[in-house]
Amino acid sequence: MYILAFETSCDETSVAVIENGKSILSNLVESQVKIHNKTGGIVPEVAAREHLKCISQLTNKSLEIAKLQLEDIDCIASTMGPGLPGALIVGFSFARSMSYSLSKPFIPVDHIEGHIAANWLEDQSPELPAVALVVSGGHTELILVKENLTFERLGGTRDDAAGEAFDKVSRMLDAGYPGGPAISKLASEATSMNLKFPRAWLRNTNDFSFSGLKTAVLNYIKNEPNSSAQEIAWAFQDSVVDVLTKKTIDAAQAIDAKSIIIAGGVAANKDLRNNFLQKSIIPVHIPAPALCTDNAAMIGAAAFNHIDQAILPESIIDIYSTMTRGELFLDKK
Repeated sequence: MYILAFETSCDETSVAVIENGKSILSNLVESQVKIHNKTGGIVPEVAAREHLKCISQLTNKSLEIAKLQLEDIDCIASTMGPGLPGALIVGFSFARSMSYSLSKPFIPVDHIEGHIAANWLEDQSPELPAVALVVSGGHTELILVKENLTFERLGGTRDDAAGEAFDKVSRMLDAGYPGGPAISKLASEATSMNLKFPRAWLRNTNDFSFSGLKTAVLNYIKNEPNSSAQEIAWAFQDSVVDVLTKKTIDAAQAIDAKSIIIAGGVAANKDLRNNFLQKSIIPVHIPAPALCTDNAAMIGAAAFNHIDQAILPESIIDIYSTMTRGELFLDKK
């Protein structure tokens, strides 16, 4: 089963070919970091235009690397949300149109489910039930992954996502964009590790909050203008990593989960990865860093789990509403 998958939810254009939901035959990513670094953040309209510029060429190159022709593809998949609307429409419309013109089944994929599915690529196979921490620029979610690969939301951020907080603190320190790698690099250069920022534990919940931490960092910088940016970055990162790790492990232990899954762009953070591996007695699964950030391989892996729900070619013309259905798989009860 060959799936041609597209991901354009934010500022990476990605096209991949996945075999049987696990094997990556190709996975190309065109990043827009240099473009958005000029403005210190993503400009949605610019992101959408950049996707338009390269999606066709990436598709051809991805098929070439996979050594396949379009007629060899069994199914086409694309991220349907959540994400930046303009960016999503580029990939979703391109994939849907290709599916219709080639008479290939189409599968719209939830972006968050895609991040979780990355943990089944490259011969990984987490034991279920599992607790998944999806942590990225726009999302900080704790999700129960049940044995039948259905999902239940256990908790999430009440304000800033962790990745969003990284971006904002990086801006405070003039460290650059994107904030995650910039803060991580600064933190690794810290020579003093005595500073400690607050942790918002939100006791008896599976929720997170990073707004107060962000404010604490801002106030500290204002009150201590000559303080070390490296130490501030280290203390900020230490607070985020501490909260994410402890609350995820506690949630997993509370439901007797057989494994913990970490996913999303922030999962590429070396300190977060090491902290989980050192502190959890429950097996921890984390994709390779390249599969943590937005990529189409994860979309293809998630699509494989919904082959029986694929939209047939004759119905593709009527699925405009799928872009506005909201969260595709999360049970918020």
